[in-house]
Amino acid sequence: MLTRSLREEWFSNIRGDILAGIVVALALIPEALAFSIIAGVEPKVGLYAAFSIAVVAAIAGGRPGMISAATGAVALLIGSLVKNHGVEYVLAAGILAGLLLIGAGYLKLGSLMRFVSRSVITGFVNALAILIFLAQLPHLVDAQPAVYAMVAGGLAIIYILPRFTRAVPSPLVCIVVLTAITMGMQWDLPNVGDMGAFPDELPFFALPAVPFSWETLSIIFPYSVSIALVGLLESLMTASIVDDYTDTPSNKNRECRGQGCANIVAGLLGGMPGCAMIGQTVINLKSGGRGRLSTFVAGVLLLILVVFLAPWVRQIPMAALVAVMVMVSISTFDWRSMARLKTNPKSSSTVMLATVAAVVATGNLAIGVGIGVLLSAIFFTEKARRVLAVSSTLDTATGQRHYVVRGQVFFASSEALVSEFDFKEAISSVLLDLSHAHFWDITAIEALDRIIHKFRRNGIAVEVTGLNRASATLIEKYATHDKPGANVASSGSH
Repeated sequence: MLTRSLREEWFSNIRGDILAGIVVALALIPEALAFSIIAGVEPKVGLYAAFSIAVVAAIAGGRPGMISAATGAVALLIGSLVKNHGVEYVLAAGILAGLLLIGAGYLKLGSLMRFVSRSVITGFVNALAILIFLAQLPHLVDAQPAVYAMVAGGLAIIYILPRFTRAVPSPLVCIVVLTAITMGMQWDLPNVGDMGAFPDELPFFALPAVPFSWETLSIIFPYSVSIALVGLLESLMTASIVDDYTDTPSNKNRECRGQGCANIVAGLLGGMPGCAMIGQTVINLKSGGRGRLSTFVAGVLLLILVVFLAPWVRQIPMAALVAVMVMVSISTFDWRSMARLKTNPKSSSTVMLATVAAVVATGNLAIGVGIGVLLSAIFFTEKARRVLAVSSTLDTATGQRHYVVRGQVFFASSEALVSEFDFKEAISSVLLDLSHAHFWDITAIEALDRIIHKFRRNGIAVEVTGLNRASATLIEKYATHDKPGANVASSGSH
């Protein structure tokens, strides 16, 4: 069983994975260099991270076909740490973040993805597509006419070539052809070499050169928590997107542990921390990558290219990579979501648009997704509150009022429940039927206490019936209107 699983995840798509890995490796180089600049570290810190995180995540991660490396979101987080304390503290923070991610995996925090609504995921995807496109604009503003021609030609290759053949990924053909044209015509165009210096040696294992003290821990811990949270969020969101794209499941908790291991190895090899990259993942998927081999090839080939083939790689025109990333932006954006704005519930559309706006405005995916999740929770709470209903009938012969409560009683609906009763009605007793209700929290139990106490203060006897087992347990434990079970009948059937 294990052997078959390994074969399916690693060797079921060898040709497609290798070709996709080549495309991703070429596209990763300028991004790793750019993220190094954002973080304020040497280019090799980003490149070593891209290599180590991709390779380790390919082996230990829970989502085949997903690309992980140094990312912009993490680079933004560590900028102040680099400035105030130096790169060695960044490496230590990455290792600690890795340990936190491993802990999150064993605590099964990956299952928290079920609380992220589809509207938030759509907003996350659309915002990232916009950010990817905006990141290409600096390469196009005030550029030479030849750059625009190269980008247009690259996009033509990417979109037209698949109509004739899919033997080779069109993004790879785009990069090779445009590089050959640039070198053949000897055009002086911006290229990958302009992004920063390449390392001239292989990475080696070494502990970060920081004091092992409580002071060091107090410095890096806040950064490590932020890195872990952002990494966890981006990686799990990206994994869910790949699940949908490939119609295959993934192990989210294993992905947490895999990302943790990857960040630990990156820190020990002199690389900055990182996480999953949706842009590069889309490139991988569009190029035919599906298994772990594509991610592994991308990481290993990147290291070979920047250390041993740097003179050639430096010649790749940025226009070729801009064309690839524009394709990624277009492919990533969920265009159908715009048409659904008129048909979807207003709350869902609001959550999606708010997520997009927050991510694009802040450049921080975690903040945008956090806002989206918060809005989703608020809208859900409001909907749940509205479904609470109380009906009643009066038995004139006995003077008893029969109340039937239907719906969910929790902190948001407890006040509405209390307001449904007439505590001063001239009746002898009240039968409170809770067969169709569920009490979720202490606030709901406190509301029930208030209802019963108010009736009793007016000389009206109260009998409660129909509680399901979970509600009855809460009431027996936390209610104050009577001793446990004294006047409460539990059906135990719901």
